[in-house]
Amino acid sequence: MPDMFLAGGEWGHRNVQRKDKKNDGDAMPSVVIAYEGFGDIQIETDTLREGGVDVVYTRTLATAEAEAAAIDADALMVTIQPVPGELIRRMTRCKIISRVGTGLDAIDIPAATECGIWVTNVPDYSIDEVSTHAISLILAYARRLPLLFEMVRTTGWYSATMDRPAQRLATQTLGVVGFGRIGRATASKGKGLGLRVLIYDPFVPAEAIANQGYTSVDLNTLLAESDYFSLHSPLTPETQQLINAQTLAQMKPSAFLVNTSRGGLIDEAALLAAVQRGQLAGAALDVLTVEPPAADHPFLKEPRIWLTPHNAWYSEQAKSDVRRKGAEEVVRALRGERPANPVNQVK
Repeated sequence: MPDMFLAGGEWGHRNVQRKDKKNDGDAMPSVVIAYEGFGDIQIETDTLREGGVDVVYTRTLATAEAEAAAIDADALMVTIQPVPGELIRRMTRCKIISRVGTGLDAIDIPAATECGIWVTNVPDYSIDEVSTHAISLILAYARRLPLLFEMVRTTGWYSATMDRPAQRLATQTLGVVGFGRIGRATASKGKGLGLRVLIYDPFVPAEAIANQGYTSVDLNTLLAESDYFSLHSPLTPETQQLINAQTLAQMKPSAFLVNTSRGGLIDEAALLAAVQRGQLAGAALDVLTVEPPAADHPFLKEPRIWLTPHNAWYSEQAKSDVRRKGAEEVVRALRGERPANPVNQVK
């Protein structure tokens, strides 16, 4: 069970001490930081304490002690930790749930709205990183890089018997699902490489897409015409398993699928079956429905499906930006200001 402590080194159950605050109008508001994936919380602590906010570091929400701390706090910061409605409705002091990242599917936003709690994210911290990662995976496949690395390692140099055909990028099509910040950056980088770029986003007018130099198409057209297929959509009830047996059947057998968005966009069993029967050439996934995958996950045994460990977002600059911006949202909300990037509306 992880220990819970006040940032700065004072150990103890912070939620017990918080009870005294209810009778102390001069005490600082507090925020629970419920993640540990960045290795430390120095950036968050510096930002929050400059804003007059006390910090409680639970590292998790998955213990009774951590839940108690969240219930007693004025704000909550999470990465991928589930924040269900049942917990949110008990967080009667909370003003904001700050998602230190982009995806929001783990937070019950309607419950937060019902309780008058802001929910925010950091939508702009890794646009360059994620779009570059997606394009890098496409290029690695297009130029057969893993195969060539293996070829040199095992044969000493080139082996025609191991090679597979490669097509010129300028003759191929990139299909992008989702024309938000990262989707636009991916489209731009793909276009710069000479790819023909098609866009599917039912929430962006075709005229707006055309004004940026791209062609808007329906999903069926995108599936049928794309040689590379890159997902940049949020996970919603409408996009859950958007890539399934039916949509996979509409793709070219030579097509390559990339997902740097959310694991739930893909029916993983259907993807595995499509690759294994030659219905799809392969896929590269930075995200999975359950992370990390179990040791016996079939993707780990399928060489035509590549996995990276949910690190498309990473650069040192992005790691700093997301933590600082997530903490700044907490400071704004606890000052009574409107957050910079709210995803709900609070009265």
